[in-house]
Amino acid sequence: MIASRSVGRVTEPAIRPAAFVATSPDSLPLALRCQVSQTPEYRRVADREDGRTGIVIVEYVQERIATLHDFGDAVPDAPTDQATVVVPMTDREYRTPAAERVLSTLADIDPARVIVALRTEPANVDAFDTWLAAFDPVETLWCGGRRVQKLLAEHGLDGAQGKGRDVWLGLGVAALDTEYVVIHDADATSYSSAHVRNLLAPLDGEFGFVKGYYARVERNQLFGRLFRLFYVPLVRALADRHDAGILSYLDAFRYALAGEVALTTDLARQLRVSREWGLEIDTLGAAFDAVGFAGTAQVDLGTHVHDHRDVGGSAGLAAMSRAVGAAVFRTIETHGVAPAYETLPARYETAAKTLVEQYAADAAHNGLDYDRAAERDQVARYAAAIESPGSDTRLPAWEDTSLDPERLRRAAQADLESVE
Repeated sequence: MIASRSVGRVTEPAIRPAAFVATSPDSLPLALRCQVSQTPEYRRVADREDGRTGIVIVEYVQERIATLHDFGDAVPDAPTDQATVVVPMTDREYRTPAAERVLSTLADIDPARVIVALRTEPANVDAFDTWLAAFDPVETLWCGGRRVQKLLAEHGLDGAQGKGRDVWLGLGVAALDTEYVVIHDADATSYSSAHVRNLLAPLDGEFGFVKGYYARVERNQLFGRLFRLFYVPLVRALADRHDAGILSYLDAFRYALAGEVALTTDLARQLRVSREWGLEIDTLGAAFDAVGFAGTAQVDLGTHVHDHRDVGGSAGLAAMSRAVGAAVFRTIETHGVAPAYETLPARYETAAKTLVEQYAADAAHNGLDYDRAAERDQVARYAAAIESPGSDTRLPAWEDTSLDPERLRRAAQADLESVE
């Protein structure tokens, strides 16, 4: 039996890995290093599918939802032949090493289909499609072509374009002829062939919705900033005032803003999705309604290395916090929670400042670099984004729209052919 052990004193689920593989105890990052060679909390792992051998550190804590750990030596059977993987992409991912790694790995996994939901200008489409065509079985779904936009307008679905809209379009096509859907981004340089299988495997049993979680300790720093400094204290501040099942559910995920999820196509058809950011929260709200605690699982995906965003700017974390907050508020209002928006920013800041001190202690304990002032500044900027969500501009559930996803697919293909 492998005993449970906290690695250092990592207190937040977002940075608490269930497993970390390294070639030796000395090669573990400083944040995770401990005397593993003299304790029973590790074992050597050999013959992993990804070719790595080394040390695995584990814990087996369960949350309100089933938490499925990676103890280092198993990749479960998964129905990859019944699944479509939807990968949203923009110019930001064009020919990047991370995107190349994701696409080539997916080609090795060989799911039923990979749909790249592409948002780019017409002038870039041909080069993008030529690049993507090298990765079988990728299908390019250009989300911005003239025919697609006309079709959406005919059904009253025109409006702002963004990641959520792209994924929504991909979900409609994915649900046509496969039983399961996996959604994930193309910006993880640590992407592994095990990720899709680990996400899909629980769906072939008792679960209807699966979300990934992973460590965000990189470059001797704590990352996952929007989750650590905005989402967690916001949900805690709300839960302190409201005893609601939806808030308990939102608080049950170790990394609620992870973009890696798997779900049944039945659930995919029920999703109402924010057009830009907020998709991750939208999926949680729909999953709570459709499958609840008992039908939800979260799966350990190890340690992820992602691209990082600046705090400022139109695509920065501060702008994202406003959209994520709006998605949280719409979700909980739908479930009967009425936040006191006039006092919530102050209550959020109180919860966040407590966490900043805990993160500071955690970082010091593990020898990490930590800038209290920068983290407090982020908290202040995020607090300014807390406000009533305003009008609901989410896209409808596919099951509630008259749009035929097969017509959408044909329109997107015709748009592609018109620029070639």
